[in-house]
Amino acid sequence: MINLRLPRTEAFARLEALSRERILILDGAMGTQIQSLGLSEEDYTGCGGGCACHIHSDKPQKGNNDLLILTQPEAIEEIHLRYARAGADIVETNTFSSTTIAQADYGMEDKVFELNREGARLARRAMDRAEAEDGRPRFVAGAVGPTNRTASISPDVNDPGYRAVTFDDLRRAYGEQVRGLIAGGSDLILIETIFDTLNAKAAIFACFEAFAEHGARLPLMISGTITDASGRTLSGQTPTAFWYSVQHAQPFTVGLNCALGAAAMRPHLAELSAVADTRICAYPNAGLPNAFGQYDEGPEDTARQVADFAREGLVNVVGGCCGTTPEHIRAIAEAVRPFAPRKIPA
Repeated sequence: MINLRLPRTEAFARLEALSRERILILDGAMGTQIQSLGLSEEDYTGCGGGCACHIHSDKPQKGNNDLLILTQPEAIEEIHLRYARAGADIVETNTFSSTTIAQADYGMEDKVFELNREGARLARRAMDRAEAEDGRPRFVAGAVGPTNRTASISPDVNDPGYRAVTFDDLRRAYGEQVRGLIAGGSDLILIETIFDTLNAKAAIFACFEAFAEHGARLPLMISGTITDASGRTLSGQTPTAFWYSVQHAQPFTVGLNCALGAAAMRPHLAELSAVADTRICAYPNAGLPNAFGQYDEGPEDTARQVADFAREGLVNVVGGCCGTTPEHIRAIAEAVRPFAPRKIPA
């Protein structure tokens, strides 16, 4: 059950206070930074450099970016640190696919708790280093992705009633993930890139089960993704419907990320801002991908568009998704600095 009466963590109170003072800054894309490292299969498994293999699997691991938490921890910590130095108040753990459901593609289901615990620890170390440098508090958001299955839509066009995953499957998978993130020291939980609200509901339920075991409630950030020009999620909800579906969790923020660049996101963000009685978070892609899947929008262009969100009083937290870099986050942080955070409706 969802128990909203659990005591709140100290980080919850600190985040609330900071969010009243200014627009908070979230980090940017992890995948973009990992791709720039040019890692090999041996790097992913930890078998390079003459060392004994860290990971043994019959399945290829290249592309399993979450696994780098265990096999290339210094590289992941450095990426977190670069975002913090660029101005991020909140950085996400590298755990977007760290559920048993998503890791089944790589045969790494048994590593899930460790991935989440160590992913949070890495981010926490980087944030502590950044805070020691400039005295600004930093926060770790345990990143919870949507998984690669949907509870609302059949993957088989010939069997519309079939589901590849159940609510309880998702709840159990998310529960293991969130417990690991809490064990590693996450300050808040970010349920992101939501294309199916039923998946998100399972994640919310799992979070509150984990919070009850922990004895305290962490702030929840909930972020959906609008998949095309229809202005709806993949499972068919408008931003307004999405908000009313997750409102019961009383999230610290609700918002949108991924799929669209800032310009295309704006009308959907405005719709959400008009109905939600909590903080609004937006972290768009660096434009739309080109024919090669790359993102061409530069830091200044992205920052200018995100600054428009702030100028119009739509947002409380901003950052970047696919294609964004520390340079994008630095530019965004500077661009929104003159603007006050959105006023939360009473």
